[in-house]
Amino acid sequence: MRADSDMDFKVVFAALETVCEDNISALCGPSDLPYGRVVKRLVTCMKQIQEHGRALEPVVASFTTVFHHYDFDAQTPGNGYRTLVKVLLSCILHIIHKGRYISSNYQSAFFRAEHNASEMEAYCSALCQLRALIYLAKQLLNDNDYGELYSLQDGDLSRKFVQEYSSMHKACFYGRCLGFQFSPTLRPFLQTVVISMVSYGETYGKQQSGLGMAALSLLTSGKYVIDPELRGAEFERITQNLDLQFWKSFWNLTESGLITGFNRIASTPVQVNFTLTLPPVTLHLPLASDPSLSAAVSPPLAHSGPGPVHMRLISYELREGQDSQELLSFSRTDPPPITASHLPWVQKQPRSPWLLIHFHGGGFVAQTSKSHENYLRSWSKVMNVPILSVDYSLSPEAPFPRALEECFYAYCWALKNCHLLGSTAERVCLAGDSAGGNLCITVSMKAISCGIRVPDGIMAAYPATLLTTDASASRLLTLIDPLLPLGVLTKCLNAYAGAESLTMQPAVASGSLSALGRDTAMLLSDLTQGASNWIQSFLGPMQTTGGARSLSSAHTTSPSNNAHRTISQTSPPNSGTDNDYPDGFEPLRSECLAFIRPTTCPIIRNPFLSPLLAPNNLLKGLPPVHIVASALDALLDDSVMFAKKLRDMGQPVTLSVVEDLPHGFLSLSQLTKETDVAAEMCVERMMEVFQQEDPTPALHKRPKHKETYP
Repeated sequence: MRADSDMDFKVVFAALETVCEDNISALCGPSDLPYGRVVKRLVTCMKQIQEHGRALEPVVASFTTVFHHYDFDAQTPGNGYRTLVKVLLSCILHIIHKGRYISSNYQSAFFRAEHNASEMEAYCSALCQLRALIYLAKQLLNDNDYGELYSLQDGDLSRKFVQEYSSMHKACFYGRCLGFQFSPTLRPFLQTVVISMVSYGETYGKQQSGLGMAALSLLTSGKYVIDPELRGAEFERITQNLDLQFWKSFWNLTESGLITGFNRIASTPVQVNFTLTLPPVTLHLPLASDPSLSAAVSPPLAHSGPGPVHMRLISYELREGQDSQELLSFSRTDPPPITASHLPWVQKQPRSPWLLIHFHGGGFVAQTSKSHENYLRSWSKVMNVPILSVDYSLSPEAPFPRALEECFYAYCWALKNCHLLGSTAERVCLAGDSAGGNLCITVSMKAISCGIRVPDGIMAAYPATLLTTDASASRLLTLIDPLLPLGVLTKCLNAYAGAESLTMQPAVASGSLSALGRDTAMLLSDLTQGASNWIQSFLGPMQTTGGARSLSSAHTTSPSNNAHRTISQTSPPNSGTDNDYPDGFEPLRSECLAFIRPTTCPIIRNPFLSPLLAPNNLLKGLPPVHIVASALDALLDDSVMFAKKLRDMGQPVTLSVVEDLPHGFLSLSQLTKETDVAAEMCVERMMEVFQQEDPTPALHKRPKHKETYP
């Protein structure tokens, strides 16, 4: 049985009621079970689950009658309300499966009572918190305008969302229940990432060399495999309150050997792959409306003045121009790139009529093209197209609009110098994921504003189009998402907006990427591989030992009433916890409070930063925009609302929604069949751009020959 949001939810709730009754009857009946205390825990837990299920069914019923009004269209079912119901049903299906096992096997001599009780209690906690999210989503549904997924003018709703995140218990979603909502094939990977992160976080900031920090991480990671509750609690602490420098250094480990060893083996080999540095000189490009006139494009200037722009050129085949001395003069690779003169047996191909310009994701604060090289190599082969990926400057050291300026400058340079990149640029497509998707859209907006040629199309994967903490149903997922928690998301958004620049500490030896070095990266690579192996060996037998701490106290004490009293005393009054939940219900509260800085900086609503807020005249003239989103992504509603806005303006746009995958699925391509299928969908959309008929709007017209570029 799948947890689809449009499945017959009544069947699921009926099965849940039956499972609860079967377990309560069996465990409360006369027996000589040797584990009486555990039986009481299970009975208490099943009664709580039963109460949650009975309360949730009518709320879910009200959602299913209206959530189709919030879809992009009838052929594209997807929005945050559907997703919350889908996640809730997925949790219930796990409970049903586990409950059936318990009722059938509790009298067996091999029944692992402690383990099964802990598992059921963990999912009971998750169900309780999901119930809270459903109630919050119902408030959004009632308060938002018809068909609108965001309440952009309602500060109270957004404050309530942030306050609930700050105090709600979230550790249950990072322990035994980790990744239950995603594709089963991704769960071992998510567990590996979380174990690596909490191990790294435990030693982060201590006075250790990079090597020492990695060694400590390796020594401490084992306990997080064996003890899921400990792992969940530590991950909650990390995601809520560790500083931005931690996230930058951890995410950047993908560039220093943590994953590159695997990529070297798994990636598609290409004949061209080297980096370029463009000097900061003014460019002149023809106006789209009158090629006899030109527009001057200044080099990036914001914050630090004129500076170079870094890029990476990837091409499956060596093409004309790619080994020219003119291009190689921009190379910053040491040793120099291998050219046709080094490989006389390589046949140089003619220039491609296509060019793909790529902007990477990473929350505007981390990673480079190297982190995304795995799928870029594959794209270059599959589409037979040269790819230029821009290594824009990162926040908070270089906040908005520096990244936008650099990406726009790189785009303009590529148009002017396409002959060096192995392309005639008859078709130019912009592609990017997450933050990169945002930059694809805003670069095109800037091209429209400057009057120069716009790209022929955009492929934006799960783009961030609203860089605020405004509440939506899908953004409620940041309370349970291991890859995009709200505490991390707001740090990234504030950093790009410039709100983190004054408080950001410079990179220090213990936390910076440069301090890690090659040996550290290799050791951390071993750590990750070891964690993965442990997961495979421990998840079956070791989770059954009962050695992990029980969550029973969280249920018998009405999860930390003392903690809740402390929260009430130290936080502003929260109407969400006092009045907005039904009588008798209160979500579990955390003893580890999150301190979230809302995105209140006025610049956050700049249309070149949050394109969902752009006036129509800035979006009119955009090329076809192809958005590929995930149903389980906290930014899903960003994609749906932006696609709706473009469609309502008469702009060409498509929206595709893939199932069961997290935010950032492109970086997970080749890990599972599901991520491969999603990546192939992105390729199909880019091929539509390259193979489309000649666009008709005037701004899409471009000169046919290089010499028309002055």
